Amino acid sequence: MNTTDARQDAPHQSPGDDRLPAEAVGPLLRGVEVLRRLTDAGGRLSLGDLVRSTGLARSTVDRVTQTLARMGYVRLDGRDAALAPRLMELGNAYLAALRIPALLGPHAEELADALDESVSLAVPDRDGIRFVHQSTRRRAMSLSFRIGDLLPAERTAPGALFAADWDAAAWARWRERRAADPQGLGFLAVPPLGEAPDAAHFTERTRLAGSQGWALDDQLIEPGLVALALAVRDADGRPVCAVSVVSHTSRHSAASLRKAVLPRLRAKVAEMERALREADTEHPVNSAQPLASWTSASKQELGAGFVESLARGLTVLTAFGAGRRELTLSGVAEACGLARATARRALITFVHLGYVEAHDGLFRPTPRVLELGFPPLSRLTLPQIAEPHLAALAQQVHDSTSLSVLTGTEIQYTARVATSRVMNVNITVGTRFPAYATSMGRVLLADLPADERARRLAASAPQPLTRHTVTSVEELAEVLDRVRERQYAVTDGELEEGLRSVAVPVRDRTGRAVAAVNVAMHSSRRTAAQVRAEVLPALRAAASGIEEDLAQAGRFTRTAAC
Repeated sequence: MNTTDARQDAPHQSPGDDRLPAEAVGPLLRGVEVLRRLTDAGGRLSLGDLVRSTGLARSTVDRVTQTLARMGYVRLDGRDAALAPRLMELGNAYLAALRIPALLGPHAEELADALDESVSLAVPDRDGIRFVHQSTRRRAMSLSFRIGDLLPAERTAPGALFAADWDAAAWARWRERRAADPQGLGFLAVPPLGEAPDAAHFTERTRLAGSQGWALDDQLIEPGLVALALAVRDADGRPVCAVSVVSHTSRHSAASLRKAVLPRLRAKVAEMERALREADTEHPVNSAQPLASWTSASKQELGAGFVESLARGLTVLTAFGAGRRELTLSGVAEACGLARATARRALITFVHLGYVEAHDGLFRPTPRVLELGFPPLSRLTLPQIAEPHLAALAQQVHDSTSLSVLTGTEIQYTARVATSRVMNVNITVGTRFPAYATSMGRVLLADLPADERARRLAASAPQPLTRHTVTSVEELAEVLDRVRERQYAVTDGELEEGLRSVAVPVRDRTGRAVAAVNVAMHSSRRTAAQVRAEVLPALRAAASGIEEDLAQAGRFTRTAAC
């Protein structure tokens, strides 16, 4: 067995009491295990590999994955199951309830810009740390950790800070985990160490962190990586997260990083603590439309292929969010549209698994929720998000589909699904065309502010590419006004004779057009009227699907355009 296989087969961390509660929901336990195995594998596994890694029967894996696919949490692609962006709504619910990314993320971005170094926010997760925000500087040697990644406390700077507040029980859990997994094979986000630092080393680092108020990671994660961290504390002095400035030994030694960064880091942490105090009063926000409202209909449609208790159980995690950091049982049931008994059993299951904490009749999600798909999904690019939608659209309309972004006065193709025809539109990813002569370029230009649109049109110096190309800047401005009003564009033989194309914008959470999608065909395939009647509705539906996935993926992460 190779190292990767061994690490994926290593047991997951679990709460101190491993006894399965009598009221735990079996299908929910199995569904969570499937999601965890997919996450550990990078987001994709064959159904056969899922059977082998989970130990579940093939029929069970089929029912679980079909249910998850119905929820939009996985995508079934032939014999493979792949995590889908909608699954991120579980982690997004936790991050929104936590408030730290929303309140402190902008401060982390400012610090990263000021220092020109990567900055991370991490929270304690039992005897590890889990990232909840990343402000990464792109370099040849740059930080590769993802939101949701779990790291062992003893190999990180934040871990020493958090351990300074551990009680005897926490230290006992840490020693027990170290004895069971001395190489840290259960932490997939970090390379295993042949010889990990001993307990005395971590104890001393923790003592220093407690007395100094800061901690260093001097290449404990891997050679070349150094980090300095400070804790952000609430009004009662308890650490709620840690801010880390991460660099490389080609730029700093651990000592020089502390000398260069510590004063600014302390000042920024003071700002963050003030921001937390000022935001202490939470204002409840209505929960999103619960998934539970359609589970019965899905069961009637799919029959045994849909596991209703799994779908309803996962819905419980979406009850939490902004202004809903802690909820009573009644609050969870009401937010999800579930019966109290159903919500209670799901909560009992999640408490057992460590995804929810319970105290004084209140429930709150834990950082462990992020292990359900968030790390691999948080690194999806816009083309990766769009590709399944483009493929489904191409299969539906039987013509080539593409995604592009606006680059100066040109569009650049970033994703494409071509159809197999004798006469086909031959374009590859990376191809560029003048924006003024293409349908995708026009919907992107039309979304710009008027002055910026005019500037780019003038800079384009339009030239006739065919006898149909519109080259007058004034006429193009009028065309773009109509495109802006209609929210779609059709071009007919302007880029190339016989090429007909229709495009619509793809918008981010703010409503800005960040890309465009199109369907392109030979003009003999459909008339312009047929394109509008037959293709445009399907194209708009595909763009809407991309936007929904982009909204989930981009809520607490930065989605790369290409």
